[in-house]
Amino acid sequence: MKRRNFIFLGIMLLFISSNISNMKSNHKLNTDFVKGADISWITEMEASGRKFYDSSGKEMDCFALMKSLGMNSIRLRVWVNPASNYNHTADVVVKAIRAKNLGMRIMIDFHYSDDWADPSKQTKPKAWQNLDLEGLKSAIGKHTTEVLTELKKNDISPEWVQVGNETNNGMLWPTGKASINMAGFTQMINAGYDAVKSVFPTSKVIVHLANGHDNNLFRWMFDGLTANGVKYDIIGMSLYPTWAGTDWQTANAKCLVNMNDMVARYHKEVMIVEVGMPWDKAEDCQQFISDLIVKTKSVSEGKGLGVLYWEPQAYNWVGYNLGAFDNSGKPTAAMTAFSK
Repeated sequence: MKRRNFIFLGIMLLFISSNISNMKSNHKLNTDFVKGADISWITEMEASGRKFYDSSGKEMDCFALMKSLGMNSIRLRVWVNPASNYNHTADVVVKAIRAKNLGMRIMIDFHYSDDWADPSKQTKPKAWQNLDLEGLKSAIGKHTTEVLTELKKNDISPEWVQVGNETNNGMLWPTGKASINMAGFTQMINAGYDAVKSVFPTSKVIVHLANGHDNNLFRWMFDGLTANGVKYDIIGMSLYPTWAGTDWQTANAKCLVNMNDMVARYHKEVMIVEVGMPWDKAEDCQQFISDLIVKTKSVSEGKGLGVLYWEPQAYNWVGYNLGAFDNSGKPTAAMTAFSK
């Protein structure tokens, strides 16, 4: 009887020791948890006269304000030949320098378009319109290399690089439309991946889809990409309860299931690279983000890397209402989620 008790005690001690070890491991992996924002509109907003203030009404540089709110990372989109004077290489470099000077981590988001790329549109740049698959792969490689090389010249090393933005059905349509040419889309991603690694070997490459609550979409896409030999490091997700057509609690619960499934199924890290809710639902948004941060930190194997808000500083701007600043240019209560 005593012997059985000793054996039971030994097993319990091993179990407790193992759990403590796992907790330490997960804690270590989460010490660099990403809290950030995409503020790519910032130079355009500043040029139009927009100013930004802390909660007390003190005017602040927007990058410094983001850092003071608990953010450690900045995400910046890149367009190929935009009609406006923003989101091209020079504009991205200016913004990246500002982030770097504050010690913030940087994510570069290639849209591979002259304008917005998202689930509803993945339009080829005008200069790439007549290129076939091989030509598009070459153009992706050249564009990616040129932008990243310019960043490197300015002593900027992005920690993460997205190859494509919200590519729910591929990119550079119709050539890279995943539903009709998954192999071609895979080759495009690989062209971007190789270009990133040629300039910044340690930067992690993200493949990004919207609708982080939709596990079926993510399984369809990453099963297809995997079958075609895709190369990437991180699965990126957008999560907007407004577009999910549900309350934020349900969206977050489904997103956690999806994140854990991605880790188990593909053995990759995951990151929420875009979130947003209506600016005038600040308390709900604060709860949404706080809960999502907790859930992302709980992802198995410590592979939930972080949460980034999309354009929180956008107030009274081009009709966009999913920011997290009020109409006086001050952060709403939603932004306190990042300071915890």
